[in-house]
Amino acid sequence: MTKLKAYELRSKTSKELLKELDDMKAELATLRVAKVSGGAASKLAKIKVVRKNIARILTVYSTKQKMEARKQYKGKKYVPLDLRPKKTRKIRRALKVEQKFMKLPKQKVKLSNFPMRRFAVSM
Repeated sequence: MTKLKAYELRSKTSKELLKELDDMKAELATLRVAKVSGGAASKLAKIKVVRKNIARILTVYSTKQKMEARKQYKGKKYVPLDLRPKKTRKIRRALKVEQKFMKLPKQKVKLSNFPMRRFAVSM
């Protein structure tokens, strides 16, 4: 088994990826049996390659799933937590700009009736 390329995996459909994943897992199981029964050194070296291939397939599959979810929720009011921008907790909790500068009706009246005083002489 040769090393799989991520760009080749990206061109495959989700069903093809899952099928290939099953094949890889079956191959890994046979290689582990060979390891226990004292198989050849070439088979033992193959275990690492197969494990990395499984990881590559799972990574490509999960990114595909996430991209489909992003398309599905694009323009919607509510988005799942894992699709929202991470940023930092402080930034996520902070008020938005329009919320920050909002004024209550009473504050608006007070500001219009008693504006900041302007002085001719400054210190």
